[in-house]
Amino acid sequence: MTPDDVQKRSLAIQDRVRGVPGWETMRTVLVYLPFQNEADTWALIHELWDQRVQTLAPCCRPDCPGEMDIYAFQSVQDLRPGTFTIPEPDPLLCTLVDPRACDCVLVPGAAFDRSGFRLGFGGGYYDRLLPGLSNETLTIGLAYDFQIVEHLPRESHDQPVRVVCTDQESIQARS
Repeated sequence: MTPDDVQKRSLAIQDRVRGVPGWETMRTVLVYLPFQNEADTWALIHELWDQRVQTLAPCCRPDCPGEMDIYAFQSVQDLRPGTFTIPEPDPLLCTLVDPRACDCVLVPGAAFDRSGFRLGFGGGYYDRLLPGLSNETLTIGLAYDFQIVEHLPRESHDQPVRVVCTDQESIQARS
């Protein structure tokens, strides 16, 4: 996709996220910091900051592949290049937060199916994170419409998201 395509589609995805019931009442949101052509989350991040919502992002543990810690961050200056050069909160500047405190988690993926299951990027990071969340946590997958398939293969540890927001539709998971 061209940078214009990414921007246009990401804006449509962000509009769908804003339309998810309960989004406007979230007080602690775990976002992902977009990498390469992932659906952009920056407009949502800035809105969360403006609304004084505690905004969290993952930080990969360099000594534990597949494991992430979650940190609250308040500005772009709180970030540094992390694992795989993906921006991450700087642990020296940010506060560690228990993921169970999240009201909502925005989840990236290479693909999602209509039941909310996702295909990640191979590290198992979200496969380890999602089961440890509170049952009340709203999980929202962000994807472009071409990343949606009818069914993905599943393993016993896979956890579906509750909603998938694309540039064309919002999908209520039917897992």
